[in-house]
Amino acid sequence: MKRAFLLIAFIVLAAVVFQPVEGEAASELDKIRNQIDQLKKEMNQTESTKQQIEENKQVVSVQKEQTLESINAVMSQIDQISADMQSVTDQIAATEAELLKAGQELVDAEARIEARDELLQSRVRLMYTSGFVSYLDVLMSSSSFSDFLDRFDALQSILNQDKEILEEHKRDKELILVKKSEVEGKLVDVKHLYDKQEKYYNHLVAKEKEKEKMILQYNAQLKNLEEKSEELEDISEEQESMLIELAKKEKAEIEKQKKKKNKVYYSGGKLALPVRDNYRMSSNFGPRIDPITGQRGKMHNGIDFSAPQGTAIYAAEAGTVIVSQSWSGYGNCIIIDHGNGLWTLYGHIRSGGLLVEKGETVKRDQKIAEVGSTGRSTGPHLHFEVRLNEQPVNPISYLKKN
Repeated sequence: MKRAFLLIAFIVLAAVVFQPVEGEAASELDKIRNQIDQLKKEMNQTESTKQQIEENKQVVSVQKEQTLESINAVMSQIDQISADMQSVTDQIAATEAELLKAGQELVDAEARIEARDELLQSRVRLMYTSGFVSYLDVLMSSSSFSDFLDRFDALQSILNQDKEILEEHKRDKELILVKKSEVEGKLVDVKHLYDKQEKYYNHLVAKEKEKEKMILQYNAQLKNLEEKSEELEDISEEQESMLIELAKKEKAEIEKQKKKKNKVYYSGGKLALPVRDNYRMSSNFGPRIDPITGQRGKMHNGIDFSAPQGTAIYAAEAGTVIVSQSWSGYGNCIIIDHGNGLWTLYGHIRSGGLLVEKGETVKRDQKIAEVGSTGRSTGPHLHFEVRLNEQPVNPISYLKKN
């Protein structure tokens, strides 16, 4: 703008200093006026273009904010679906436990029926081979009154025992009918719960795809504004503590089933890097710092490895998988128990990228998952945590340098 004004001033000055003859002067003056008009038009056009650019940037900025709000709304929906799916998973575990208990009670009752049948049949066979002897004959063949009383007490005891056997037999037969009905009902309940769990899973996958599209749109809008896009994540303390409680419960359940403690694999030394190829460290352990205000924000309990979608994730050490499922803000995640109180956590794994199951034993450097952006994440990366006695510690001090 300033240069344009200087140029106009120069042209006017030149017209005054270098005055031509009268005929030529009129022609030169018209020429100068035309040049000035042209410069004004160009200046107005430049100003209009700048204004249009600013207006476009404002529109894109508003769209960006709207898209971010939509992403946050979808993330909240993902949190709710994850919570509902976990509730169904807990119901499945409880119902399967009740089903197994009812099944065992059914087996026990049938075993008792079979044992009593054998007892009753053996007594019938004995009576057949030895000949039938009435209780009256037993009493009348007493040698004395005291012998009579002894025999009477013995017969009464036998009669009471027989009566109890028959009553137990009847109760067990009724119990078998009840337990068969209970088992059939529980099987229907479990099937219904598994169907419900599958619906929640499919809904979760659909929401993750919806979120991925929004993130692509958001990143395009950021590019238009010439802003840098980072892999944002927001995991609440409540989600974190609930996941650790789940891991404790699952660890105890696995050890209960094995009837022994998980094997200790870690006794010191460095852990292997969980991501090897095409990655950069995008976020460190510790409180996040606001890039504008410089204020300390929420604690980040791990480190983030930014990497392309589908990049391989490896076990940092051998251990027992105690969690392998979707969990709220963490998205699809895995927790491995290495022994001596050391756990590693791997979060935001892509849909279909969980390659190991709960209870499975993994080796160091074994591929266990693939990088994604599930849960509260806006870009593909691995959120990696190291926990000692359930408390987060800085993974950098444990990791082997590449």
